[in-house]
Amino acid sequence: MKIQWGGVYLSVPLLLTLASLGCGSSNVTPQPVSAVVATAHPLVAQYGLSHFDSGLSAWVEFGPDTNYGRQTSVMTSSSGAALGIQKLNILVAGMKPKTTYHMRAHATWAGGSWVDQDHTFTTGAVPSSIQLPTLAVTQPTSGVSPAPGVELLSLTAVGAQGVVSDLQGNVIWYCPTNAEPLKPLPNGHFIVVNVTDLQEVDLSCNVLRDVSYTQVNQSLQANGYSFTIPAPLGFAGGNPFHHDALVLPNGHWIALSQITKSFPDLPGYPGTTQVIGDAVIDIDPNGNVTWAWSSFDHLDVHRYPYFGLPDWTHSNALVYTADGNLLVSMRNQSWILKLDYADGTGTGNVLWKLGQDGDFTMSNGNSSDWFYAQHYPNVLSVNGSQTVLAVYDDGNARVASDGSSCPAAPPAPTCYSRATIFQIDESTNLATLQWQYLPGFFSFWGGSIDTLSNNDIEFDSSAPSNFTGSTILEVTQTDSPQVVWQMNISGSGAYRGYRIPSLYPGVTWQQ
Repeated sequence: MKIQWGGVYLSVPLLLTLASLGCGSSNVTPQPVSAVVATAHPLVAQYGLSHFDSGLSAWVEFGPDTNYGRQTSVMTSSSGAALGIQKLNILVAGMKPKTTYHMRAHATWAGGSWVDQDHTFTTGAVPSSIQLPTLAVTQPTSGVSPAPGVELLSLTAVGAQGVVSDLQGNVIWYCPTNAEPLKPLPNGHFIVVNVTDLQEVDLSCNVLRDVSYTQVNQSLQANGYSFTIPAPLGFAGGNPFHHDALVLPNGHWIALSQITKSFPDLPGYPGTTQVIGDAVIDIDPNGNVTWAWSSFDHLDVHRYPYFGLPDWTHSNALVYTADGNLLVSMRNQSWILKLDYADGTGTGNVLWKLGQDGDFTMSNGNSSDWFYAQHYPNVLSVNGSQTVLAVYDDGNARVASDGSSCPAAPPAPTCYSRATIFQIDESTNLATLQWQYLPGFFSFWGGSIDTLSNNDIEFDSSAPSNFTGSTILEVTQTDSPQVVWQMNISGSGAYRGYRIPSLYPGVTWQQ
């Protein structure tokens, strides 16, 4: 009898012999059996463990030498069918191409613990068919270190649209998929928005869960919703899934979809116009729609102040709030909406609109402080009725205090982009611009922003006017911000780029 383990078939007598002999160090026998094998992904290894005791948990440390320096999350095995063998396969990722790495596992179980002997693994070359960007990193401020972690990039180039690099600009992981965007999940996997499908992938980019737009449409129709989502036609006619998706604590996925509706004789648009709006769709783990929202049911289609039609709303981000509701960023309205979601039981009513001509007033009376054509609202903290919110302010169609605006074909004094932090108070409907940084350029699309572990602000400018690619800056959150770290991306635009602690939940990698 043979058992498949780690991609290799081993006989039961051999497993028993290996287990009794063991390797590494342990305070109990038998010890686990281990093997490191390649996966289909050239930068990802599979570290396999097999043991006869229950409750096997393990993590792997790895690095360019036996000092290691990086580690995976702790993982726990599930029981094997044969002889009660516990099998555990850990994907090891975060390595540069064509490089030899050392790695070893640390394991525990009900009866003891064990450290494996050192294994080596040499990563492969990135296939020539995979287009990777050129990343150039500088640290302009001497004596100041960037926050730890790695950079997660959601790119626009065909080939590898999901890329992770270290802070020196070395690509250490990629996923060859259409990903606008690709986001980490609490279980160590990623959710990918790739226009026709929402997918969960592991570190080898194997698809573990897939929800197609046809499946969602079947559920929308079966549940009596007033709309379906379109086949992929691009921004001229709508995309089934686009720009963002959320994973909720209950396992549901919240997706953005572009939907269309025809209107006659809108101001400035004689005849019939097929207007592109947005839907927000809640999908349970079985692929069923449990809640859905249409912009056509809740907003005035006659408001298209900046970009005109047919692309009416152009939403680009979703945020799940602490009170169980949803924020939706609508670029073409220059609004962030709060929807009554109530964890799937809400009416869908718009609770408030944040932005120019919305429901909040600037506390200083200066309406020109508002964001325009924004991306990536990011909740930093909540204290009662007060929320601190970071927003990447692209600045398209910005209206200045003197009434002038950013034209469709800049440059102009009003055409500039900013990293911003606002405080909003839902009890008074007052908004305050707490902090801003003007990098000195205009980025007409994309972007993301976050606060890092060292309190610095990091933001991605997808198309800065002073550079042909994208630029990510880490700056101090001070009155006179200093640039701590900068990445220039060539060969692709970065729809989003931001720091994550590592490729593994609960683990932070240092430089």
